[in-house]
Amino acid sequence: MEDKFFTLREVELNNNCPECYSRDGLQLTFKQRFVENSFYRAISSETAHALFCNVCETSIFPARWTDDIEKVFEYQQRASTPKPTSFKLKTASWISILLLAVLLIVVTLFFLGIFKNLKL
Repeated sequence: MEDKFFTLREVELNNNCPECYSRDGLQLTFKQRFVENSFYRAISSETAHALFCNVCETSIFPARWTDDIEKVFEYQQRASTPKPTSFKLKTASWISILLLAVLLIVVTLFFLGIFKNLKL
């Protein structure tokens, strides 16, 4: 099972970077998690965020955020609504369900004695 994130929103901030003090280059990214394997595809409600400075090429972790950055982050977080959760079965799942149903019917008919009276 492979967990992936897709980008919901990217925002350029005008705040000072806590590392290099530049007012240009702070980028806030919001991402949402989705899971995809051979049986299903699902979008979860889990979101993640990252703050990166393009000037000094540093990831800024929440412990280093200033009060101004936290205020802007809270505003941007409210503004970026995640996509609704979803769950979709793929073709392999439908085939597995169909084969399991047919197998269950055959086993039930066998135990009920339906196949004893058939002459082949």
